[in-house]
Amino acid sequence: MPCSPPVYNQAMKPAAESIDAYLADVDPERRAELERIRALVHGLVPGLTEKISYRMPTLEYKGRALVYFTASKKHLSFYPSSYALEELRDRLTGFKSTDHAVQFTLDKPLDDSLVEALVMVHKQLIDED
Repeated sequence: MPCSPPVYNQAMKPAAESIDAYLADVDPERRAELERIRALVHGLVPGLTEKISYRMPTLEYKGRALVYFTASKKHLSFYPSSYALEELRDRLTGFKSTDHAVQFTLDKPLDDSLVEALVMVHKQLIDED
């Protein structure tokens, strides 16, 4: 019996197949903020590869997810690693965070030095493995 394509309602969209496709579906102001973070991480860690993993834009280093980033209706999220978030917990005051992500908004973005610190903690962990 042949498989039929999935049926989507208005709330469901097929997953983006690239970071560019994901970002194309984000409003321009929030897209610009995610593009800023994307470019910053690429500048910090040369040779990253890009993909969509768990329906999120993912930047990989040495074949492992280094960071993920997303846009939601009310906030943006940056997922550097639980280890990085724990190590830099004192620098996350004023941001809502979970064990895996820090949430931010256009009114209160992550500054470059915080993104850099989070990324470099996780990069070091990957390098040590």
